[in-house]
Amino acid sequence: MINFSELISFIRKEINHSIKKLPIPDTPSYLYDPIKYALAAGGKRLRPILCHLVGRAYRTDPDSIMNISLAIELLHNFTLIHDDIMDKDTFRHGKQTIHHKWDISTAILAGDGIYTLAQLVLNNIDYNYKDLIKYFNEVTLDICEGQALDKEFEDLDNITTDLYLEMVKKKTGSLITASAVLPSVYVNEKSKKIELFRMFGECLGKGFQIHDDLLEIISDSATMGKSLESDLFEGKQTIMVIKAKQKYKNDWNNIISNSKTSDLRKNVHSFFKEKNIIYETKKIAESYFTKSREILKKLNHINTEELFMFVDMVENRSF
Repeated sequence: MINFSELISFIRKEINHSIKKLPIPDTPSYLYDPIKYALAAGGKRLRPILCHLVGRAYRTDPDSIMNISLAIELLHNFTLIHDDIMDKDTFRHGKQTIHHKWDISTAILAGDGIYTLAQLVLNNIDYNYKDLIKYFNEVTLDICEGQALDKEFEDLDNITTDLYLEMVKKKTGSLITASAVLPSVYVNEKSKKIELFRMFGECLGKGFQIHDDLLEIISDSATMGKSLESDLFEGKQTIMVIKAKQKYKNDWNNIISNSKTSDLRKNVHSFFKEKNIIYETKKIAESYFTKSREILKKLNHINTEELFMFVDMVENRSF
């Protein structure tokens, strides 16, 4: 019997294989070379894996679930490319970001192309296509709204935890939620059950992002596979930064103003640890993972064992 770790590796391998099989032309190379470069970069594939696990819980058609999963992963890559431009990140998945390797114009076009590929992949699904594409496009707009809020919040001192969580719900949580919801939409699940999946994905997404914010402080670029300093330099609001500004505004401003570029992350890490902000953040992330499990228990009409193990995997990840 295959264990959960082997199952995740198998699903990830199948997703990567399906991405490689996408019919991407060779010309014009200005468009398609960066697209191939982005899709070959790899990644954890957590969102399409979640989609597959929900599909498995419903014992639904694996080919359709693969198409939904591919569309989700393509949408995710589209957002990463554009996020990297706006955040001035230079590395992603251990490789140069597209705008850094080529230029901003190339990266914008590549992102647009990948989003279009996602739409074309969804066209392969006949059953419940109208409902699927409607939800998919609503999620896309949610992500754009979340990114807009993220940019608006930069360097503002009056951002509350509630505002941050609303931004996270849209920017990060909406795509994780879609990974849980779209398979249930595909099988014509009752609206009450779909709502439970939405709530599950929302809590999981918040826990994921808060944990990710934490890892970007306590981990390193090699482990995370991406540049980590840009968020601090760009004034990104995380739950830790918000706590620092609310409780220790003068101390926080001194660290940001007086730290050398090479010392900023180290100084911020020490400050968060000294003020117990790291511990508090871990507890907040844990609370959302706990809530996601509580919601899963209400989905007792399907086998959610693998989904519980997925939550454990996301919560315990180190990159």
